[in-house]
Amino acid sequence: MNSQSNSSPLLLRTRGMAAEVAARLRVMIDEGEMPPGARIDEKEMCMAFDVSKTPLREALKVLVSEGRVTHRQYIGYRVAAIDLDDLASTFEMLHGFEAMAGALLQQRVSVAQVAAIAAKHRRMVECHHAGERLAYFQLNQQVHQMIVDAAGNPVLSNIYATLMAKVHRARGAANTDVLRWSESMVEHDAILAALEDPAHADLPRILREHSEKTASEVLAVLHRARAGAPAARDEVIASCA
Repeated sequence: MNSQSNSSPLLLRTRGMAAEVAARLRVMIDEGEMPPGARIDEKEMCMAFDVSKTPLREALKVLVSEGRVTHRQYIGYRVAAIDLDDLASTFEMLHGFEAMAGALLQQRVSVAQVAAIAAKHRRMVECHHAGERLAYFQLNQQVHQMIVDAAGNPVLSNIYATLMAKVHRARGAANTDVLRWSESMVEHDAILAALEDPAHADLPRILREHSEKTASEVLAVLHRARAGAPAARDEVIASCA
């Protein structure tokens, strides 16, 4: 009886819709469209996704289990706060890994790898000029991983990817700063120039400085957001303290 119930077309359809809604909400949260502490209005979400409350709530349960969303009785669902102390510590590790990758690249990067990174960089520049922030951000992440992968150390690549996944949502939440976007683009131009220089002498320093500047801006934006959060969000934002 349970087996038939679990495979019913209605239940399967509901689960399919819930998975799709969860995927879309995950992107909205990770890319900063729904910032930390934001209230999730179930009625608005149902209208936006054209679903009933059942698949929406199933999706929200999944995001709660992932730590992206919180649920409190009488308060409802909110986008989870970001632990700023943990974020700062993670960025410190990333600074070192960026510099390490730069040092290894001086000895190991190939002409073909530089060309592939340059091609991805050009696409990122196009997105910047077109104002396509989300596409730019995604390409930015890919360029950084390509650079680290080119260092030829699989352990470094795996650890770096794991840490970047941890800061992804924070970077997305802070990705609305137009000035920093332009600064970051200039820094990426410098990174590419150092990669294309046969000596690659400045790579470790340039990569570390870019990582440090990105971290500084992300943390500053999130601290400002926390300081300006309305009182209704206090118990959510408190976990950042």
